[in-house]
Amino acid sequence: MTELGFSCVGVRADGYAAGPTLVFRLRITAAEQARVHALALHVQLRIEPARRRYGAAEGDRLDVLFGERSRWGSTLHPIRFAQVALTVPGFTGETEVDLVVPCTYDMDIASSRYFHALGEGEAPLLMLFSGTAFIGPGGFRVEPVPWHKEAACRMPVAVWREMIEQHFPGCGWLRLPREGMDALLAYRSRHALPSWEATMQALLAAAEPDSASERILGVAAGRHRAPDRGGDTEEIVR
Repeated sequence: MTELGFSCVGVRADGYAAGPTLVFRLRITAAEQARVHALALHVQLRIEPARRRYGAAEGDRLDVLFGERSRWGSTLHPIRFAQVALTVPGFTGETEVDLVVPCTYDMDIASSRYFHALGEGEAPLLMLFSGTAFIGPGGFRVEPVPWHKEAACRMPVAVWREMIEQHFPGCGWLRLPREGMDALLAYRSRHALPSWEATMQALLAAAEPDSASERILGVAAGRHRAPDRGGDTEEIVR
């Protein structure tokens, strides 16, 4: 069976995608300059949180995922990030291809919450490969891509933030069920509030009159006026 090797040589944000998208550059090698007609790959990406250090502020933001820092020895388990399919065209010996990974800023998703919690540095990722290889000098033979094939990747946090900023400049968003959205709409209407920022500011002020959240949201409301959006089964507040 032909020995295949995989490595990640870079990652960037796709500035032309319709939604948040990362592009990982993969280098694939075939031992002894073997002729590869095609690869049909399944690539699973997961976060390896135990492979980096965290500052105090990052630790506070990660409490919701891993609990108190004193428990991290037993709670820093891998987090599934994405799973994508990739077809690699024919090559001999070595090639490089782009792995396109659609992303989300949904803060109910563990991977998004993890990336959002990081202040700087790199996010430790691991790519796990499987699939089918079509190999041979003349005709071809079919070989499996073993499950143990993997590649580590250190993605700069700045790349994630650049990607999010391209699609949600200066904003975050919350997904709400329709009942909750209807209640917010009614509250906004009753109080004649001009925007969602003003609505959230009023709710925070009522709950915590002296909170820093009120002051921060007040500043953000002066900078941004995000459009209202709706959906069939759920609503989004940005």
